[in-house]
Parts: sequence; structure tokens; C-alpha cells
Amino acid sequence: MSSLDDFRREKDEFFKNNRQSPLDVEQKSQFSGLSYYPENPSLRLELTLERHADPEMIAIATSTGEERDYWNVGQVRFKVKGQEAILQVYEADYGYFLPFSDATAPAETYGAGRYIEPEELDGDRIRLDFNLAYNPYCAYNERWSCPLPPAANRLKVHIEAGEKKFHE
Repeated sequence: MSSLDDFRREKDEFFKNNRQSPLDVEQKSQFSGLSYYPENPSLRLELTLERHADPEMIAIATSTGEERDYWNVGQVRFKVKGQEAILQVYEADYGYFLPFSDATAPAETYGAGRYIEPEELDGDRIRLDFNLAYNPYCAYNERWSCPLPPAANRLKVHIEAGEKKFHE
């Protein structure tokens, strides 16, 4: 069993049994696990963060109509099945934040998008592991307010890795 399998099993356990789960009591009673794409090593990337000379504070709209402020610190470039993709990387109090949507939405993944928390490596390098892409809590029920991916982070390519949509 891979470390990704272990991670997913622990996440399912958290969703089913933890008080801080995004699921309500009824959802927990019927929960049998999240749906994921098979592990895709080609979507585990180490990339150069092209830092913006003057990072800009931007307001990102949420699923409930509010706004949250994030620093737009730079961008990353990579290829998926031969197509170039560019994503903006944001910074919050807890570290890097990358909300995105792709061509798998809304048929296979949550229509409003998914998240990744890039891992900082040496220098200006970061790791983006799309196998760890996850749904925001608002994908599970409406009591949550979640930042929506800005237009710059809406990809036309299919990112077939990570979490799939929770329900129709």
C-alpha cells in the first residue's frame, strides 16, 4: 500500500468519524469513502515558482458571496498531455494556496474547483502533487464558505488526479 493510499484511508476515517469533519450527521451515517482518481505519478511535479516582483493582495470570491484576501506571489508553468498550463500561486497565513478548476469539472470533479497546498522546496522550487488535490468543504454541504478559483486558475486541460466529486 502506498503512502497515498494511507493518506486517503486516514482522510476517509476523519470524514466518517471526526467532530471536525465537513459532513453533517446524516452524511456521516451514509459515508463509505471519498472517490479518487488512481494515483498518477506524472501529475506529481516539482516546479519553479516564477515569483512576481511585487506580490499583489487580491480578493478572491467565496461560495457564499464574501471575499477573502490572498497574496498572489507568483505562477507555475507545466505541461499536461502536451498542453501548457499556467496557475497562479497564492499565499495565506498557513502557507501556499492554489485553488484551480480544470476540464474534469463538473462531470467528474467538483464544479467550483479543487485545491492544492503546494509544498515549498529549496530556492524558488515548489512541489505540486495533483494526487493530493481535494474538494473544498463547500462541496460537501452549503454551511461552508470556500474561496473559488479565480479566472486565471481555470484550466482547459484535464487534471485526472486527486479527489473526484462527492455527489451530484
